[in-house]
Amino acid sequence: MLISGACHCGNLAFQLNWSPEPAEIPARACGCTFCVKHGGVWTSCQTGSLKVAVKEPAQVSTYAFGTKTADFHVCTRCGVVPVVSCRLDGRLYAVVNVNTFEGVPSELLRRSPASFDGEDEATRLARRRRHWIPDVEFVNA
Repeated sequence: MLISGACHCGNLAFQLNWSPEPAEIPARACGCTFCVKHGGVWTSCQTGSLKVAVKEPAQVSTYAFGTKTADFHVCTRCGVVPVVSCRLDGRLYAVVNVNTFEGVPSELLRRSPASFDGEDEATRLARRRRHWIPDVEFVNA
């Protein structure tokens, strides 16, 4: 299944190749203060691939907080955060915000709360290696 998504103005867009076809898509509503304020509800496909296209790189900012091990890609024009990435052992991993999906039926999303409070850095990075999208490419659109 090819899933398209983008920030509100379309400056940051992605295509997630979800393979094999999902019966449902987990949608984790992060409880951290940043995600709550921005409506971050994240998903990933460990066997998928992600291509992120950026039209105007000067209109994209990255924000890292807490352990500073992940970059939230923020469109500075519209303020939406469609993608979070993390580089581990030279490989780029990512999750995408289901609220930025285009044309995906809402009944396919299995929403649940997520809390990573109390997780130390090593545990957090190991979780990302296991669960985040492992094949990620950023390109200029």
